[in-house]
Amino acid sequence: MTPEVFIRPLVKEAVKALYGQEPEDKLIQPQPTRKEFEGDVTIMAFPFLRLSHKGPEDTANQIGEYLKANSPQVESFNVVKGFLNIKLSQDFWKGAFREIFESENYGQLPSTGKTVMVEFSSPNTNKPLHLGHIRNILLGWSVSKLMEANGHKVVKTNIVNDRGIHICKSMLAWLMCANGATPQSTGIKGDHFVGDYYVKFNNILKEQAAEILAQGKPEEDPEKEKARAKEAEKQAPVQLEAQSMLRRWESGDPKIVDLWKTMNGWVYEGFDQTYDRLGVGFDIIYYESDTYKLGKKTVLEGLEKGVFERHPDGSVWCDLTADGLDQKLLLRSDGTSVYMTQDIGTAQERYSAYKFDQMVYVVGDEQNYHFQVLKLILSKLGFKWADSIYHMSYGMVELPEGKMKSREGTVVDADDLLQTMYETARENSLELGKLSDMDEKEKEALFEMLGQGALKYFIIKVDPRKKMLFNPKESIDFNGNTGPFIQYTHARIKSILRRASDAPSVPDGAALNGKEIELVKILASFPDKIREAGQSMSPALVANYCYDLAKEFNQYYHDFSILKEEDTEVRCQRLALASAVAKTLVKGMDILGIQLPERM
Repeated sequence: MTPEVFIRPLVKEAVKALYGQEPEDKLIQPQPTRKEFEGDVTIMAFPFLRLSHKGPEDTANQIGEYLKANSPQVESFNVVKGFLNIKLSQDFWKGAFREIFESENYGQLPSTGKTVMVEFSSPNTNKPLHLGHIRNILLGWSVSKLMEANGHKVVKTNIVNDRGIHICKSMLAWLMCANGATPQSTGIKGDHFVGDYYVKFNNILKEQAAEILAQGKPEEDPEKEKARAKEAEKQAPVQLEAQSMLRRWESGDPKIVDLWKTMNGWVYEGFDQTYDRLGVGFDIIYYESDTYKLGKKTVLEGLEKGVFERHPDGSVWCDLTADGLDQKLLLRSDGTSVYMTQDIGTAQERYSAYKFDQMVYVVGDEQNYHFQVLKLILSKLGFKWADSIYHMSYGMVELPEGKMKSREGTVVDADDLLQTMYETARENSLELGKLSDMDEKEKEALFEMLGQGALKYFIIKVDPRKKMLFNPKESIDFNGNTGPFIQYTHARIKSILRRASDAPSVPDGAALNGKEIELVKILASFPDKIREAGQSMSPALVANYCYDLAKEFNQYYHDFSILKEEDTEVRCQRLALASAVAKTLVKGMDILGIQLPERM
């Protein structure tokens, strides 16, 4: 139990006893005492002045005196300008510590009975996963784990964007350039193989557009010249052929559909290998090639009901100007679908199957407008559950050299990145020279664990709403706010526990010193941190909590001996404290998808 939770009902009782009126819960706002003052928890007296009819300092002193006289867990208090700072007793902290130590699943909040669906990854089947996908996947997985820790039933889902003009571009380039090559014949991982043809398509497109531009006169105005270049790309033969291929796909052309199935199959095999290495998975996967059909049906029904309108060219739109937005295309003039169409269908299928209480879309902030429109359109269609949609918007990942571009092939490939992290972890670990008692298999597993821990922690520790700059070298440092630092702390604790001849326990006769109470304070705040992180959809709060806990333990370990402590009860209690820290780190880092080694 945290000091804040403990003190709230006592203050309520004190105010009622002193002033004859029970204060509203919202008036009692306990906060941790600031470090420059003595105390564990602080209460503001100002909200109670209308009940006490006294000044803030007198009110705070009266409440403090009452608490000290009537609660043995209140050791002392002091008042600073109307702020009541309360110091809790050894008994309180011992009780809190014992509760933490004996808890089997510390940090897990009670079941809420609510179902939360979390969509993440959402790749296109025309390119391999890259660093941008990595942030999405890691955030989606950790948000899912965070929702589970908050007591919700979680359904992890993925929507694969397996249809559309971008898919046809890779297919067309393969027909033009591959000469029958396959991932098997070339030894190239399936998603990489198909992604190479997406880049080839755009190279062909640029060449053809340049030829068209050369036939005309350049515009002096840069904006007009940019528009001319865009039009040239639209008129390039390869672009027109890709659009034709999309229409033929939607009409069910057997040859196009067979090629589509084959190439997507190559990509799925590649995706699964990357997901497996990252240690993530999904409860259900949806495919745009299925859900867009329901989306089209719903759009046409909305058209009949007057929710949408058809333009003279045959395209279907939703007019959102009265809502302060613009008009949104739902079906192109040739009848083909757009992303919004499939999102409408996917949302319907999901709610029908799971009746979710909340639907969380983990998608970059570049799509903020898209999800604002999706929610509004679903509401206009009469779906009451539209209000339960939440867009977890996150900032893009950038590199020191700038933004990545898939069509130009200037991305950091996810598989290359994972391998780089593994190799860096291997190099750094071998330099430390502490693995002589491990066999090669154990070493390989450790290097993978450290590399993944470094990558995941570096990405997740940043507030999701912020853009971030990724630097692999910084991420794998064994000191500072990094995954390997926390992993090393856990391995250190496990080493202490293995070497101990006593069993960890919380004896009644052993007092907690000041440093130990500070550790118990941090441990006691873990459930509240889980709750706060869940409410704000920010796994970064858990990541930085784990760092603060690991840092505090290392300082404690530096100042106080554990194994060499001569007093048996004190020694057992310190072992229990180390054990509680390790247990809490495991729970916290598991929410981030990070494993902690037993030794390193």
